[in-house]
Amino acid sequence: MKLKANSLRDLFIHLGIIVGLGIIIILSFFYIYLPVTTHHGESITVPQLEGVHLNELDEFLLERDLRYEVTADSGFSAEYPPLTVLSQDPAEGKKVKENRKIYVSLNATSPPNVKMPKLVDGSLKNAQMVLESYGLLLGEITYEPHEFQNAVLKQKLDGKEIEAGEDLAKGSTIDLVIGNGLGRPFAMPDVVGNNKEDAEFIIVGSGLQLGKVKTREDDEKAAGIVLQQYPESGTSVRTGNSVDIWIVAPKNENELLTPDDI
Repeated sequence: MKLKANSLRDLFIHLGIIVGLGIIIILSFFYIYLPVTTHHGESITVPQLEGVHLNELDEFLLERDLRYEVTADSGFSAEYPPLTVLSQDPAEGKKVKENRKIYVSLNATSPPNVKMPKLVDGSLKNAQMVLESYGLLLGEITYEPHEFQNAVLKQKLDGKEIEAGEDLAKGSTIDLVIGNGLGRPFAMPDVVGNNKEDAEFIIVGSGLQLGKVKTREDDEKAAGIVLQQYPESGTSVRTGNSVDIWIVAPKNENELLTPDDI
């Protein structure tokens, strides 16, 4: 019986050793071997690749223990030379494992053609949004007198007007001629104290229009002298604005005003 008890004890000891070794092997596999071989817990920050040329990608990424693959999708941006990276996946700043492949799209070698959109008669703000959506650039903006402020009057490419629907290279620069709302503001001249003819000469000579001419009695001033004006002297006006004046009414039949004076 004693021999049998010793045998059972030895069996349990050996089983315990085998189970212990198994646990050690399993723990070592998951917590030592796998982390070492898979770089568990180690990560690489994805660098910014936008703007990097294709010829530089290999060396650039190999130094960082990364790889790349060019996707079939390509785009075009006038901001970058051909064959430079336009987009990447994963994005810059992401944490990845060593030897991770970064997918990149490249700038086309030549710009595709697009149709010139219709910008004339629209607003400057709308033109900016439309140009951006077509992949076109906003160039020089010049202003001309026009009743509608910030309205697009002309669209130009290389100094020549271009019609809507014409083909042009994506990334082209479009210059715009914009209405400035009847000219740039300037101070209204003073016409009070002048006779009607001189006042009209000053108004028209300033790029303004003579508006309504109204009469008012005044015993101290001669007929036709301007007593009041609107807009008042010094007020900000624009080319083409109308100016109303009030003049001294005639005192007798010999000083009757013409129909145009009323």
